[in-house]
Amino acid sequence: MDKPKLPFNEAERLQALHAAEILDTESEERFDRLTRLARRLFDVPIALVSLVDKDRQWFKSCMGLDVRETARDISFCGHTILGDKAFVISDAREDSRFADNPLVTGPPNIRFYAGYPLHCADGSALGTLCLIDQKPRELDAEELEVLADLATMAEKELAAVQLATTDELTQISNRRGFSVLAKTALSLCVRNRIPATLVVLDLDNFKPINDQFGHAEGDRALVTFAEQLRLTFRDSDLFGRIGGDEFALLLTDTDEAQAHSSLSRLSQAVGDVSRESRDYDIEFSAGVLPISLASASEPVADIDQLIAEADQLMYQQKRMRR
Repeated sequence: MDKPKLPFNEAERLQALHAAEILDTESEERFDRLTRLARRLFDVPIALVSLVDKDRQWFKSCMGLDVRETARDISFCGHTILGDKAFVISDAREDSRFADNPLVTGPPNIRFYAGYPLHCADGSALGTLCLIDQKPRELDAEELEVLADLATMAEKELAAVQLATTDELTQISNRRGFSVLAKTALSLCVRNRIPATLVVLDLDNFKPINDQFGHAEGDRALVTFAEQLRLTFRDSDLFGRIGGDEFALLLTDTDEAQAHSSLSRLSQAVGDVSRESRDYDIEFSAGVLPISLASASEPVADIDQLIAEADQLMYQQKRMRR
């Protein structure tokens, strides 16, 4: 049996999936409607909207199946998210990659599988829309187009969910999305006694950019700053736009000195971008808050309270810079 490999952007993919806050939620008619339609159109007993988490695939909608998740390392969908098109197995028993897979040799006794990857706004594949049958079959070109159309519909529904946690302008987490991810990350830090530092950033002199160059240029500055966050910080670091020109970072396995070093690199990067193509500088003030980790038995500090504390530190620095 071939276990599915990890996508090249696995860290970003998982961040987008968790930020959407859809895993382990209740069934929703908008997804169930699509899987019912898929089952009817293709005359298959099972149709799923599957989301591929770190170690499992979890079914947002599962028509014809009485379980909500299976292990990722035996999943067919784990293979599907590695590509951009339909992944079709006509007869799993005759395919050396899957013949001894427990989902083939036992329930649900998969013979035929067809999955189409479901992508979010940044291009990451969060999961699949897939069809399963207990007998071999093929899909012709027209059926593949129908499967792609249904997958597009499922992507639009996922996008509607994701918009609740993603900032529309910069395409990074909004305050709600950042809070969800940060709470989970802090829990892991407490459990494993890993240091963490929270940073709140605010762009300096942002209003004059809007006043002098227009709001479109102000938006461009925000997008540029968000892009520099992506380029400067590690895949494991979390960041989001939590207000108009205010951003937050959670740097795990990072002490205060290391956080200041990373912020120096960010300052240099945004300065270089400013000098290349703009008539103004992109600068920022930062509030750096080392997080005192409680014991594993104590609750993690409220993330909104931590942001408020870092926000006060940021405004102290801003006043000093003035």
